[in-house]
Amino acid sequence: MLEVDVDHQINAVQRKVGTKTIDAGQADVVTISQSYDTDVADLWDAVTNADRIQRWFLPISGDLELGGSYQLEGHAGGTVLTCDPPKNFTATWESGGKVSWIDVTVRDDGPNQARLIVEHIAEAGDDMWDQFGPGAAGMGWDSMFLGLALHLATGRAVDPAVGQLWTATDDGRRFLTLSGERWYQADVDAGADPASARASADRCLAAYTGEAEN
Repeated sequence: MLEVDVDHQINAVQRKVGTKTIDAGQADVVTISQSYDTDVADLWDAVTNADRIQRWFLPISGDLELGGSYQLEGHAGGTVLTCDPPKNFTATWESGGKVSWIDVTVRDDGPNQARLIVEHIAEAGDDMWDQFGPGAAGMGWDSMFLGLALHLATGRAVDPAVGQLWTATDDGRRFLTLSGERWYQADVDAGADPASARASADRCLAAYTGEAEN
């Protein structure tokens, strides 16, 4: 089973909720970032090399280059829109018939440190956001950032099946709960009504823990 310092990982991540204007109109944005004990070249490779991506997230197929399409096994797919190695890439994030966008930045963060910053951008009025709040995307990214942290710290692969089993443990459930609370707070900090944000966060956590009402 995974050995995770839950409090350390939760506190290592920065989370922000905001809005921006895109070609399609207004959009909601969740931003998540973490500094890792590695350099820019290694972190860039970890998030853009198919052989590395499957070691901390999921198997990925397609052409990971400008204009190429990708597919994460059993998850989202999309098209690479821009690429400026080793600093930034953008891509569509297509799942369940919906299209959103990711903006991924890698930057130097001091001696032997590199920071990953991901913006996940969805058109305002998205029903997933309306029902579950920013945690719908944010809690998923928290889990991805955890997988990346484990991979970079050990060099080993993280089996997605083991990760799924871990989320059902006491530590895994506490991780999800704390992640949900941090995204709730980020939502309120961004100006959301606390009562509405609380209801959305509770629904989101229930969905992630499998306790949602049928």
